[in-house]
Amino acid sequence: MKGYRIEEDTLGLVKIPQEALWGPQTERSRQNFPTGTKMPLEIIKILLQIKKAAARANGKEQLLDSTKADLIGAAVDQLLSLNDEQLRQHFPLVVYQTGSGTQTNMNVNEVVAHVAQRINPNITILANDDVNQGQSSNDLFPTAMNIAAALELQKLMQALQHLIAELQPKQKQYWRLVKIGRTHLQDATPLTFGQEISGWISMLEHDWEYLHGLAPTINELAIGGTAVGTGLNAAPHLADQIAAQMSQLYDIKFTAHTNKFAALAAHSGLNVIHGALKTLAADLMKIANDIRFLSSGPRAGYHELNIPANEPGSSIMPGKVNPTQAEAITMAAVRVMGNDVVVNLAASQGNFELNVYKPVLISAFLESTQLLQGTMISFADKMIAGITINSTRMQELVANSLMTVTALAPHIGYHESAKIAQKAEKEGLTLRTAALQSGKITAEQFDQWVDPLKMTNIDKNRR
Repeated sequence: MKGYRIEEDTLGLVKIPQEALWGPQTERSRQNFPTGTKMPLEIIKILLQIKKAAARANGKEQLLDSTKADLIGAAVDQLLSLNDEQLRQHFPLVVYQTGSGTQTNMNVNEVVAHVAQRINPNITILANDDVNQGQSSNDLFPTAMNIAAALELQKLMQALQHLIAELQPKQKQYWRLVKIGRTHLQDATPLTFGQEISGWISMLEHDWEYLHGLAPTINELAIGGTAVGTGLNAAPHLADQIAAQMSQLYDIKFTAHTNKFAALAAHSGLNVIHGALKTLAADLMKIANDIRFLSSGPRAGYHELNIPANEPGSSIMPGKVNPTQAEAITMAAVRVMGNDVVVNLAASQGNFELNVYKPVLISAFLESTQLLQGTMISFADKMIAGITINSTRMQELVANSLMTVTALAPHIGYHESAKIAQKAEKEGLTLRTAALQSGKITAEQFDQWVDPLKMTNIDKNRR
């Protein structure tokens, strides 16, 4: 048994690595569920903070000796002082475990109890009776889920604002720069590049508003519901005190005033917000794809935009520049869309009084927020900020377009205008030449009516 110690839980004796801070329930989970990604450290850190808050609240309610409450707080502070790599060593459990997150809750309880014992060996701190007093995994874990999601959502919304802020100067700079529009991947009437960017900005601003409006739904905490939502074994004011401490700690207005039966059995708030994340992902994919197609070339594509050369684009083709930031953010968008299926299905698994897909749900949610946050910042800083315009190419495409014929339709009719466009295409003529050969309009009329900038209604459109 060298290198191991023996501890006992309600099922019997368990062999645990000698230096491990966890106890028997953690070790059972470690052996029984070895597969998959580790439980996010964001959840671990918040569970630790809740343990400290609960100890303080239970001490205030005189349900826990004040010395024990202080010792639990000191143990939590010591753990939270570790860097992520050090902290991870004590929290080895994976996402794919019990669906309530019970084993991760016990992992935290056991580690806090062991650290407290090391701080003061003269005071016995029990994982279940002291660290977990007045709590159940069933209300504690969803509380940590909502707090973690709320914190990551704030960071994501800041990243989204940063991307919008990088696009806004481009919109202003190119507000009157005419380019050809495209619908169905075919030539359409002109617009300005500033107008095109304004559409991207509006999409992202709406996404921010969706997230901002939905964010309060996850500020409602399950804490206080204990096992099935009735609050059995929890002190009357425990939930409110924990919510108040979490609000002060994270500067978000959390509340414990919610229906606990719904809070344990459903995760509707996380589900609906992730739907908005999926919407943001779809918009980011559209914008990134527009940019990478408009920058395609430089000799055999659209080549309206020039993108930054952040790294060599090919291991075999010298001088190649690829839209790598667009590729990264669109791959992240695909992952978020896949995660939305996970979140949807996981949220539906509220069987009677408890949802039992909690770990995979919050893992997918946090991955989505972190992927979008990081890729949006890189996309803004390493692509949007460095975009320049190939104005010569834009002007050339506008001049060669046949769809500016649309401006003639109010004057000579749709069918006559179509004949002019078809003649120009068939005979390889410019639109102006074909129009004059038709005899329907004069050169003066053509120049007056077919003005690409006027066709954009630029002075009627707000920036």
